[in-house]
Amino acid sequence: MSAVLGISAQSHDAAAALFVDGVLVAAMQEERCSRIKNDASLPIRAAAACLAWAKLEAGALDEVVFYENPYGKLERVLRAGLRELPASLRQLPRALAGQLASKVWVLDALAARLGVDRAKVTYREHHASHAASAFFLSPFERAAVLTVDAVGEEVTTALWLGEGSTLECLESIHFPHSLGLLYSALTAWLGFEVNEGEYKVMGLAAFGRPVFEAEVRKLISLESDGSFTLALEYFDSHTNTEVGFSKKLEALLGPRRPVERPWNLAESADDRRSADVAASLQLVLEQAMLGLARRAKAKTGADALCLAGGVALNAVANAALASSGLFSELFVQPAAGDAGAAIGAAALASVERGYRPRPMSTAALGPAVSGAVARSLAQALGLKVESVPDPTSSAAERIAKGDIVGWVNGRLELGPRALGQRSLLALPHPVEVKERINRVIKRREPFRPFAPSVLESQASRFFEPHAAHLARFMTTVAKVKDRARGSLEAVTHIDGTARLQTVLESSNFGHLINRVGDLTGLPVVLNTSLNGKGEPIVNTEADALAFFTTHPCDVMFIDDVMITR
Repeated sequence: MSAVLGISAQSHDAAAALFVDGVLVAAMQEERCSRIKNDASLPIRAAAACLAWAKLEAGALDEVVFYENPYGKLERVLRAGLRELPASLRQLPRALAGQLASKVWVLDALAARLGVDRAKVTYREHHASHAASAFFLSPFERAAVLTVDAVGEEVTTALWLGEGSTLECLESIHFPHSLGLLYSALTAWLGFEVNEGEYKVMGLAAFGRPVFEAEVRKLISLESDGSFTLALEYFDSHTNTEVGFSKKLEALLGPRRPVERPWNLAESADDRRSADVAASLQLVLEQAMLGLARRAKAKTGADALCLAGGVALNAVANAALASSGLFSELFVQPAAGDAGAAIGAAALASVERGYRPRPMSTAALGPAVSGAVARSLAQALGLKVESVPDPTSSAAERIAKGDIVGWVNGRLELGPRALGQRSLLALPHPVEVKERINRVIKRREPFRPFAPSVLESQASRFFEPHAAHLARFMTTVAKVKDRARGSLEAVTHIDGTARLQTVLESSNFGHLINRVGDLTGLPVVLNTSLNGKGEPIVNTEADALAFFTTHPCDVMFIDDVMITR
């Protein structure tokens, strides 16, 4: 038996992933255990959960693989800081202290914390981990692979060719030129948290017009060969790591939007202007990604494209790539950011041991829930508890009558999207459903959209053609057909698109959606993640009940137990 544990940590969204004999058997983000959003600490609890699922002790591991080269990262921080002296004089000692205090010793720390021999703890390069997470888990035998994020050790963007059990890096772009850093800097300028608010910018962009395209194009030069360079005078990652932009950017676009100011797009001219900047940024990002995709096609001649890195979670850009016709098929694994790089690091080690990982068919890779545990906890809290022999039908009946339903079933999903394991579900209409969930239950910005989950066999009834491999993991958007918008108004974004998930009828979630279709004539549900504002998606029975007792959804299903107030 071969057992390999992949680890990502110390940047954001730490995770662990376990391969046994080349098969991905478990993967989990540390935030789901610690309840700290985007927890970057060593994922010891997540690793323990993966091992427990496989009934393995840490001593049985053949290799523990970290997702990047910690020494290479130290070298980049040191070189970049010295290059920017004297401007970086205040930040450089802090940056070096952060690296030297723990990050450069991460391999030793992993050996000690996990209780494994230090000789078993290795690393792979950051973008190689990203590339492997995309290609080796894809359904393709040959594909171009693009890895696009903020920065790894030194690389920010890379083009790879995947063939069978090999991955070859063909070209790369290096720090400080980075699409991820561009998007993050403007995320901060818009008043959102970096590494958390980028998807808010994507949603906000649909409310604006790209009238600031010329200004955003001053920040980045897009070349005909797909490469790009940032105008570095607008960025400041060495003296102000919180926001990553300089005073020159504020002179170009105006002052940063106040972080805590509520959004009011209907009445605030400043907020509408912010939406226009977001739209302009999104347009330029799509142009850059299309340039990279054209380069990938020209260099590889491949029919399929795989994407990984944080930028690959931009579902709107992914849809633009799919509709470009450059590639016949696309794949983005559902945890395309750093969490998924734990999968890639372990996949690389598994391939080196002679295994070829199987295509990823599900993101449900974490711990499962127990109805018996939920029943005991709910009764202790004084909640009304009822055993239900067919929870999918019972939940569908509550959804069909207009309830907002917490749905906790099976194994926890990996990645930022709820895919029917830890979801908040409702009818996809009327629009007031969306307003109630946004305002009262999730307490989030009013411009944030919700996803429709639809039976894969029925998707063409409601949505224009879309990339099938992307839709299964909610990593694309699709146009809602005109005739369907009236019945899908709670899940149709202002631009007429929806961040679509297609679901196999044979799954538990598929049975639920199918039953909703039987009752309403519409095999579609509104699906959003089961978490409160600033919280990770729920993991355990206790997490689900904590959500239920503090957020006014109507009913909670945990495994075969229905809980009401």
